[in-house]
Amino acid sequence: MLLGIEEICYAAAMEASRGSAAAGSLATVEEARRQERSGVGLDRAELTHLRWLEAESIHILREGAAQFARPVLLYSIGKDSSVMLHLARKAFYPGPIPFPLLHIDTTYEYPEMIEFRDRFTREIGARLVVYTNREAIRMGANPYDLGTSKCCQLLRTQALVQGLREGGYDAAFGGARRDEERSRAKERVFSFRDRNGHWDPKTQRPELWSIYNGRVDPGESMRIFPLSNWTELDVWRYIALERIPVVPLYFAKPREVIVRNGALIPLETNVKLLPGEKPERVWCRMRTLGCTPCSGAIRSKADTVEKIIEELLSFRRSERENRVIDHDQDGSMELKKREGYF
Repeated sequence: MLLGIEEICYAAAMEASRGSAAAGSLATVEEARRQERSGVGLDRAELTHLRWLEAESIHILREGAAQFARPVLLYSIGKDSSVMLHLARKAFYPGPIPFPLLHIDTTYEYPEMIEFRDRFTREIGARLVVYTNREAIRMGANPYDLGTSKCCQLLRTQALVQGLREGGYDAAFGGARRDEERSRAKERVFSFRDRNGHWDPKTQRPELWSIYNGRVDPGESMRIFPLSNWTELDVWRYIALERIPVVPLYFAKPREVIVRNGALIPLETNVKLLPGEKPERVWCRMRTLGCTPCSGAIRSKADTVEKIIEELLSFRRSERENRVIDHDQDGSMELKKREGYF
């Protein structure tokens, strides 16, 4: 009997889960079923759905590694990167991940993110490359004097293009998902970039039957998005299922914040008080992570993964609404992507 793509993907996911059992932190199918019975909150249909997504992502990771000479995994330290890194460990188990991790450090990240990055990558034995646009930092680039749009262009977009060029990488895996934002909703899984790292949505290649064309000329590259078809809820359910470690900033606790343009900005390193701003203590958590002056928290009491999942079931707005850089101008994310942002 011929199997459909759903059955093939599910069978592959079962094989990947069984094959990774010895990795210790990677859950087996049997363990997942025990978690299901003990209150993780997944019924059989939801579990099958997650395993199908897992298999699709593993296929994309393996396909990218096979088609390109020097791939790299863009590691932003957030929940999506954590899931993608976990999937990469599964995809190539029992061997090591066959490509390095690249973190674009703006120097404005939360201290908890950097501590988590260094500790976790060391624990799993991943090769970590950290790149910073030192010239922009030397010239005093910051969001207060330049504005978030120009600062992000220098410390994120330009730094990313430079980092990929210096490393000679011809493909970069990213954790972007189509449900996050309208420009990402029309993104391909294999996203072609020209010699300048620029993205043109009109020149992207068809991906019929999940066949990915990775052909690039010298100097051109591909951005690859294994989590394209995942949702925020899928990500958190998979984190619960596989017990994937994430940065503690995602969990609610009382924090000192300021209210800036409707967003709760935690008072961390590199956050400056503007005239009229007064700190207040609020129960909150980060729904998405970025630079300290540009990422807002949400009011929440969800201090466990299970509570976050329960909370998300009532949400109807994108997690990126608290990212200042997404709203500094109309179509902001698409403009950044065209310039080279992932």
